[in-house]
Amino acid sequence: MRYWLRCYEKSRLTQAATEVFKQALNNPLRPLDCNLVFFGEPGKEGKRGPYVYTKVWNQAKKKAGLDDIHFHDLRHEAVSRLVEAGLFGQEVAAISGHKSMQMLRRYTHLRAEDLVVKLDSCEKNIIAIRSITNEFVKK
Repeated sequence: MRYWLRCYEKSRLTQAATEVFKQALNNPLRPLDCNLVFFGEPGKEGKRGPYVYTKVWNQAKKKAGLDDIHFHDLRHEAVSRLVEAGLFGQEVAAISGHKSMQMLRRYTHLRAEDLVVKLDSCEKNIIAIRSITNEFVKK
């Protein structure tokens, strides 16, 4: 079974992402002897391997002025943004494939300013609840 299908069955990909993978696999330019989405040229044995993106990645880093970034850093960033968007730990772990909450926590890097906003929101909600409770008690 292809990886993208396994991911879709486990709800790790959005429907839009799954559709993109389906289109890539059905691309008429894609070699029939290859089940990879991102494939390279045939090697010495004539077998195709995964596309080696190092050159393109390094060009993109240089253009963006980000010398000290690694491709894997994008996973850390994505996990942190999912948490900041309000997804719960178990939901993020299901998407990212983390098997334990301990590993998920290592990947999650929350921004202090976002936590301050959430804390301020909590404080406002507590004040509002106290106000409503006091009004109810007075009646």
